[in-house]
Amino acid sequence: MILIEYAGEVDFLYDIQGLVRSFFPGIDMTTEPCDMADMVLKVDIGESYIAFTLKYGETIIRNSDRIDRTDRKDTKNRLKRTLYDVLNEYTGKTLCWGTLSGIRPTKITTELLKTGKSDEEIKQYIKKEYYLSDKKADLSIRISKQELEILSGIDYKNGYSIYIGIPFCPSRCAYCSFTSYPLNIYSKKTDAYVEALIKELDFIADNYKGKTLNTIYIGGGTPTTLEPHQSDRLLKHIEERFDLSGVKEFTVEAGRPDSITKEKLEVLRRHPVTRISVNPQTMNENTLRVIGRNHTVERFYEAFSLARSCGFDNINVDLIVGLPGEGPAEIRHTMEKISELLPDSVTVHSLAIKRAARLNTSKTDFSGYTSVNNEEIMELTATYAKEMGMVPYYLYRQKNMTGNLENVGYGKPGKEGIYNILIMEEKQSIIGAGAGAATKMVFPEQTDGMRIQRIENVKDVDCYIDRIDEMIGRKQKFIDEYGCC
Repeated sequence: MILIEYAGEVDFLYDIQGLVRSFFPGIDMTTEPCDMADMVLKVDIGESYIAFTLKYGETIIRNSDRIDRTDRKDTKNRLKRTLYDVLNEYTGKTLCWGTLSGIRPTKITTELLKTGKSDEEIKQYIKKEYYLSDKKADLSIRISKQELEILSGIDYKNGYSIYIGIPFCPSRCAYCSFTSYPLNIYSKKTDAYVEALIKELDFIADNYKGKTLNTIYIGGGTPTTLEPHQSDRLLKHIEERFDLSGVKEFTVEAGRPDSITKEKLEVLRRHPVTRISVNPQTMNENTLRVIGRNHTVERFYEAFSLARSCGFDNINVDLIVGLPGEGPAEIRHTMEKISELLPDSVTVHSLAIKRAARLNTSKTDFSGYTSVNNEEIMELTATYAKEMGMVPYYLYRQKNMTGNLENVGYGKPGKEGIYNILIMEEKQSIIGAGAGAATKMVFPEQTDGMRIQRIENVKDVDCYIDRIDEMIGRKQKFIDEYGCC
């Protein structure tokens, strides 16, 4: 247990906790007096200085710096560098992403590229300011360049995207914390859910006439848990109500191989769906059983082959590194098997254990399994992606990621996931529909400094169906006050 004590103003606690967590993954922290704490981190933030003192037994490490409280960004960066130096001295660890925790690295490098700075200038700046390693600095710059090129035709001001959530799954995976409900219990409610979803989409269509729809993403959950006639109704309604002439990408996250059938894929092909995901997460049978995936490796092969035979020429595959019981050998096996199929894009996720995931709430069930993720493994996945003709095109990080690493999307030229970049970089308004869907309204830069307003839908399926008018009303209230963003 680590006790964080404040001697001055309680500020930047989230940033402090994030950095401490990066050095001490899995260790509990508290700001309340605690006899169980075996380490104490004292924080003193004054008007013109910051100071940290780390105490562990007889070991005491101190560090401080001058600050200008009128510049919050510089104050935060100085604070995190000062704390990093303390934690680095105590642990001997260096973090490849330096002081960055809960920050999208490409947001920083993209903005610097827009100012006209050279690659070398940017690299030296982010190494000095955020302590990034050479490899991660190079990766972030490279991906920022890819993103700028891919999004060059996107209209941020007059364009928008739509996310549609289908919150049903064949079973709940051990690592999952998304809004999802077991289909065997909720199957009788899917028709009512689609009906409510269509009502919400009608509202969006009516209020966004005159705006350019750039991308559509149907995710979940598992969208292919819907019956063919339900998917057909939903997709047909989208075609009828929205002008799709400006749509650059229409993705359906087919996801679970055990939910995919030829009939369901043929429904998608009858509509303007341009991209799908078929996600094994791993190609190791034992791991699939451990994490609660109901499909086999052979079932994934069948689903992927079926998608190809139905004519899909843009198929993404999601993989997770850091799963229970997996290390370099298991990851290599997965990458070798995926390479044989030559998908059009691969997304490599570093496992992030969320609070609501079974891996966290039922830790004893997985006590016999270790999970490994490190730079060697990430380099391994990058090498296989390169051999498949793919380049990294988007990147994001989040809390509690194994190895304190990252998620990277790799794609063949022209097959990158545009929506993936948009949702991460938060440059365009994305309107969410469905249970648990979040709308992100991005204000035009010249009026409000890229302020982002979130509008949340309720997560519970029954509540969403019963309160659909309220969900619509939340969006209506925002539009009445600010207009469509």
